[in-house]
Amino acid sequence: MKHLLRAVWDRTSLYVPIILMGFLALGTYWLVKSAPIFTPPEADKPARHEPDYFMERFSVRTFDGAGRLKSEVFGSEMRHYPDTDTMEIDQVRIRSFNETGRLTTATANRALTNADGSEVQLFGNAHVVREASTDADGQPLPRMAFQGEFLHAYINTEQVKSHKPVELTRGTDRFTADKLDFDNLDRVMQLQGRVRGVLVPSAAK
Repeated sequence: MKHLLRAVWDRTSLYVPIILMGFLALGTYWLVKSAPIFTPPEADKPARHEPDYFMERFSVRTFDGAGRLKSEVFGSEMRHYPDTDTMEIDQVRIRSFNETGRLTTATANRALTNADGSEVQLFGNAHVVREASTDADGQPLPRMAFQGEFLHAYINTEQVKSHKPVELTRGTDRFTADKLDFDNLDRVMQLQGRVRGVLVPSAAK
């Protein structure tokens, strides 16, 4: 009997390591399945420069605190880009009034403007016109017109800049230049490159 039990035990003991390895494998599998998976957070995808809405044959008006018309924008189509919070406008026409009521108009084949309309880039057949008026002392301010393929207008600060050839008309005087930096509030005009001008004498005006 003893010999029989020993023989059974000896044979069984051969399979003990295999059984233990099986349990170990099952335990390892269970741990792998049960353990939480940590994945690195996904990087924020950069905003794509695509319009989120558009308008056709539109006009938008803004008013100041007293209810007076401050600006009016017309266009054949407008596209808003959320990544830069800018608006691209085809066949644009802008009317803007400063604090004294002086009218400025801007037209172009295409415009790129910031959210509040205080900064406008005009592309293709660009015109900016400041109508004649008077200053705080009652002195007359002549009509001024800017023309070129590109004009950058700062509405609130009354500046017009361009890195491309422009034509400036002030009253009956006329200037052309390769670059322009005009500040109406400081009464400073910088013309660079090939500058030409025609000044009409006061007596002839």
